[in-house]
Amino acid sequence: MRQIDKVELLAPCRNWKSLKAAEPHADAIYFGTHVLNLRQMADNFEMGELPEIAKYCHDRHMKAYLTVNSIVYDNELDVLKGIMESAKAAEMDAVIVHDLASVETARDVGMAFHMSTQANISNTRAARFYEKLGAKRLILARELSLDRIKAITRNMDTADIEVFVHGAMCTAISGRCYLSLECMGTDASSGNRGTCAQPCRRRWRVIDEENNEMLYTGDMFLSSKDLCMIEHVPKLIEVNIASFKIEGRMRDPFYVETVTRCYKEAITSHYEGTFTREKVHGWLADMGKVFNRGFTTGFYFGRPTDVDVEHHVRGSVSHHRQIEIGTVNDYLSKSEAAKIILTNGRLRIGDEIFFIGQGSKTYFHMKIEAGNMRIQGKEVTETPVADAKNHVLVSIKTTQPVKKNDHVSVFTDETYDNFRRGKKGKDRYQRRADTEDGREGCE
Repeated sequence: MRQIDKVELLAPCRNWKSLKAAEPHADAIYFGTHVLNLRQMADNFEMGELPEIAKYCHDRHMKAYLTVNSIVYDNELDVLKGIMESAKAAEMDAVIVHDLASVETARDVGMAFHMSTQANISNTRAARFYEKLGAKRLILARELSLDRIKAITRNMDTADIEVFVHGAMCTAISGRCYLSLECMGTDASSGNRGTCAQPCRRRWRVIDEENNEMLYTGDMFLSSKDLCMIEHVPKLIEVNIASFKIEGRMRDPFYVETVTRCYKEAITSHYEGTFTREKVHGWLADMGKVFNRGFTTGFYFGRPTDVDVEHHVRGSVSHHRQIEIGTVNDYLSKSEAAKIILTNGRLRIGDEIFFIGQGSKTYFHMKIEAGNMRIQGKEVTETPVADAKNHVLVSIKTTQPVKKNDHVSVFTDETYDNFRRGKKGKDRYQRRADTEDGREGCE
């Protein structure tokens, strides 16, 4: 068994904005393109971007793993070979695979590969089988207890072990689910092809053929809470796990940034001997503000029960949301200021604002400092209230360049309760459609 010196923190990325969000804290990222990965509905990268992604990561001492974990059919074998050759040419650090055709093709082109959690590796013999095939890393089934993970890690010769530590949990074994396909009646909505319609996140009433209604009446009895193991980071490190994986390729950049930062701080605190319960409370509070369905430790310490299911809230249980308040109209490079058209609410000195690219790679957030906000050349401490009919043009000095049409948002819980009750009249912001896409699954 190879002793791991320091655990890797692996962050999810669906686009350049997520990659920028992960960069300050992640040791590696995993991502997919528009073909043969289990997040077909994500805003994925293009195949032609692989060299740029690899260079961007390697220049920052990060590793990049390409996800190719879909089931593969005969008519896709040439496409599969092209993906592997492109990954090899781009100097990707590894591909994440599931189908044995993907394993063989990776071997043929000399591409390092990791076995996806879709392979449902649940015991030492299965792990050793994939190790002998040449897998550099095994991403274990999420249905394993910590003791079973220990049994596998101590029996590995060359392959590293990776486990999920945070994010959405699929109700099916290792995400190999046919519920979406059966409910929707089409392969175009298959969880094994990256197009899951997520029927498990819906409310159900169970009625048999004799019209008897079962115990579950109108709640979401299949919708698991999100995995969260930050409190147990020291225990996981002691097991000699090589990589901690965060789920979330369908979630927004601020989720990626927040969760990755919290786990990085937890890992660093453990190695420095400063890991405390007070810190855990702070990390849980921060992660509780971004998209989540409530938290569970999954199978790590026993079989999940009814309390590990989110029965009532579809989507995020957090009261915080990113609310779009306007768009960038222009950027003045000489004065390093963005001209922003406010269309929703007002801004004040001290507000934290987000710039998120639309057709650009922009992603960052900053606090508006005193003296850095102007209207018609005059310094202001707050803007008038804007709405769809009454726009406000404001100039704000930014910490990074932005591009025309980049979206401007705030992250707040200020109006969420009022919005849910339909009381919009006195709100500082009008809450718009939730920016989160809740369609996650396995990897």
